[in-house]
Amino acid sequence: MEDIPFDYIDTQAGLDALCSALEKQKEIALDSEADNLHHFKTQLCLLQLRFDERIYLLDMLADIEYTRFWETLADIHLIMHGADFDLRLFKEFAEFRAGSLFDSMLASQLLGIKRIGLAALLEEFFEVKLPKDSQKSDWSQRPLTPKMLKYAANDVLYLHRLRDILMGRISDLERESWLKQRCDGQIETALTGFPEGSENSWRIARSDKLDSRGQAAIYELWHWRMDLAERLDRPPFKVLGNDYMIKLAEGVSEGNWPFVFESLPMGIQRRKRQGLVDALKRAEEKDVKTLPKRPPRGDSKGPLTQVELDRQESIKNFRNEIAEKLDIDPTLIATRSFVAQLARDPTDLSGLLPWQRELLEPKLKAAE
Repeated sequence: MEDIPFDYIDTQAGLDALCSALEKQKEIALDSEADNLHHFKTQLCLLQLRFDERIYLLDMLADIEYTRFWETLADIHLIMHGADFDLRLFKEFAEFRAGSLFDSMLASQLLGIKRIGLAALLEEFFEVKLPKDSQKSDWSQRPLTPKMLKYAANDVLYLHRLRDILMGRISDLERESWLKQRCDGQIETALTGFPEGSENSWRIARSDKLDSRGQAAIYELWHWRMDLAERLDRPPFKVLGNDYMIKLAEGVSEGNWPFVFESLPMGIQRRKRQGLVDALKRAEEKDVKTLPKRPPRGDSKGPLTQVELDRQESIKNFRNEIAEKLDIDPTLIATRSFVAQLARDPTDLSGLLPWQRELLEPKLKAAE
């Protein structure tokens, strides 16, 4: 990892100067760091920008006015990697909407590259190895350590060069419009922000396999965990992991949760004993009929008919053949849910991008 110079900006004067420089730019490399691994509510902590052969690290927790910055950024083409989380975070943080985007992860997928993480791409194309020891750092801490600052700066150091390499290959394959459609779609999708919780958010993975008493336990444990996580300002998974919740819920179902509880790591027992025990006791006594009802499925059309199942298989096979010829993942052309949608109605192309429709069109016309 290169030891490169950068400007650290945490004053209004510094930000004003940065904005003046940004107003002259047509494109920049951009990345961000958040604290979602350390706090209950995610904060945008740091932005990394690179342009004019210079890197800028912008402290997003400083007591300064950022309005001009976000307005300026909206008019600049962004070069990013795996931009979905970042753009959603920017929407939540500042109602930001990107004007245009190049996402090296999306480009890598369209090239059939198997390892599409930034570290893997930098190693493949530049023989650079990025250390992972700062990935899980608490980016809300101040001051940031020299190691963290160096890590952040390197995240944008190679993005321009990586873009040039990937776009060269994209152009050779004449997939420029495919990439633009995917990047534009990324921008629009990010405007929905992060999914909001609902009365059924407690239904974690594998909880549906529990009996009603076990689901009552998950309900009580989930709400206890969320309340405690908010009070402690910690991510819920750091209060109690989902695997432990499932084990305890199974213990409630089987009537032996005290034994399961005592088998948990001592740290969990000691720090959270009373609240956790109270939640488990509530689960034993809870009227399972009071649990929130599962919301109706979005697809109310029922299971596929045999004719539709046959059509689904035919469309899937056609999609897979195209993907093999293009050397890309078949789900880039159409996900499983879209294939099922097309099996019901080959004319319902809602949700597919133009390039995806074009590839599937011969089969869909035959299926009408």
